[in-house]
Amino acid sequence: MQTALSIEAPCKINLHLRVKNRRSDGFHELESIFLALAFGDTLHFEFGETDEFFVEDKRPRLDGRPYGEIPQEVNIVLKALNLFRAVSGFNRPLRIRLEKRIPLGAGLGGGSSDGASTLLALNELAGTPFDGNRLQQAAEELGSDVPFFLYRGGAAYVTGRGEYIRPIEGPPDFTAVLVNPGFPSDTAEAFRLLDAHRDGNFCGETGNSGKTLVEALKGPPSQWPYKNDFLELFLERSSSAVIAAYRAILGDLQAQGADFCGFTGSGSTCFGIFTQGGAAEKAEKSLAKPGVFTLRTFPLARLANRVLI
Repeated sequence: MQTALSIEAPCKINLHLRVKNRRSDGFHELESIFLALAFGDTLHFEFGETDEFFVEDKRPRLDGRPYGEIPQEVNIVLKALNLFRAVSGFNRPLRIRLEKRIPLGAGLGGGSSDGASTLLALNELAGTPFDGNRLQQAAEELGSDVPFFLYRGGAAYVTGRGEYIRPIEGPPDFTAVLVNPGFPSDTAEAFRLLDAHRDGNFCGETGNSGKTLVEALKGPPSQWPYKNDFLELFLERSSSAVIAAYRAILGDLQAQGADFCGFTGSGSTCFGIFTQGGAAEKAEKSLAKPGVFTLRTFPLARLANRVLI
């Protein structure tokens, strides 16, 4: 049995995010195209004498504008640990170190990825008592986006509240440029704002079929039909400063030659998809301004699938 291991926790972007009707359990039906990227957190686990949990803040600096504190007592890593122990009986003391790179409230799934990676690592350390179905159940208990991150790399067509994952063929080679305006977006508040905006008048139309959305991923990004309901909402119902920030970023990405511009999750990160690497590099440098986080990366599917170190 292994006594220590490290695991990568990649971020994701939503190439497409459609929010449908609110369900009786309070969650919303979603339809999304998820894509894991080669940027994320790293978690280290080793057996110890007592439980210890450390967070190393390695988020990119924003030219003097500090990030908010990373919560530890309510961190999803500890929630995943407690859940795994409760259902598996695995109680060995652990020393856990989280290298945190993904900004909080950015729509990049950092917390969800940390939770999924914790479940995978604990299952490995415990001698794999859980099969894929039981890990899936545990992931669903942790959060709506967590199940996607059990599938290590690539793209997926995601429905339900996020628990139905259909792995799909990844897109053609491209480079993604992430641009975060330096402020977080609260997911729960975003859904409340969306519900209030619709005021019960959502007609339930889905637009393009799931088959159309999946097939579109094989084509050139310049022809993708993808949208994000939250971006459309924020560009109508946010403060003037937030609207201006999003419009400026998306406009700059387009001006720099992005084949497709999008918005991930419920914010606050925008992204540009570039089929020309030189244009992506130029865009990353051009959009790097005080208080703005920019990063050039690419789909995780282009990496080897080995994530346990």
